[in-house]
Amino acid sequence: MTETVVVIDFETTGLSPAKGARATEVAAVKLRDGQIVDTFQSLMNAGVSVPLEIVRLTGINDAMLRQAPPNIQVMAHLKYFLGDYPLIAHNAHFDQAFLEAEFALARISGQHHFACSMKLARRVYPNAPNYKLATLLDYADIPNSGKAHRALADTAATANLWHQMRQDLCARHGLKMLDHSQLYKLTQTAVAGVGRQIKKWR
Repeated sequence: MTETVVVIDFETTGLSPAKGARATEVAAVKLRDGQIVDTFQSLMNAGVSVPLEIVRLTGINDAMLRQAPPNIQVMAHLKYFLGDYPLIAHNAHFDQAFLEAEFALARISGQHHFACSMKLARRVYPNAPNYKLATLLDYADIPNSGKAHRALADTAATANLWHQMRQDLCARHGLKMLDHSQLYKLTQTAVAGVGRQIKKWR
């Protein structure tokens, strides 16, 4: 069975749009049968200044954003790229909040079903030292040559992690395939109940 999902990541000026933070960069990749088949990336000018600590973290500064397309243009292109595919993000609550906020500011409607790779990792790798993306890549022995805290590199890394976790679960439980809806179900299942849930799908 062929399945396409989209992994998405935002870089922002802060932790929450409810506190006035805005997106500065967004990227998304289409993942089909474990392969990245299409990508989208853009800086975005929301007319705000980037705090110094964020500049140090991401490398994105005010001068770069002044040359970037405006929010409404970027989000319109993103909406087209996302289509109706299910979405994945690492710490999905964060990215979902910014997606919805930036869509609203651009007067674009749309709702997407998110699954969280961080939540899934807690169930697939319960002994990992922590659940930061970089740590999980090292723990699962996944190559990572991208720049952390830039959106396209983080989406590619998350896509590779998602695919690896699905493979590891299938190998561990003798399954040929777990689709997005099943993996989402596992993110909502207590860690101790993951094995029992998977047995129902055999």
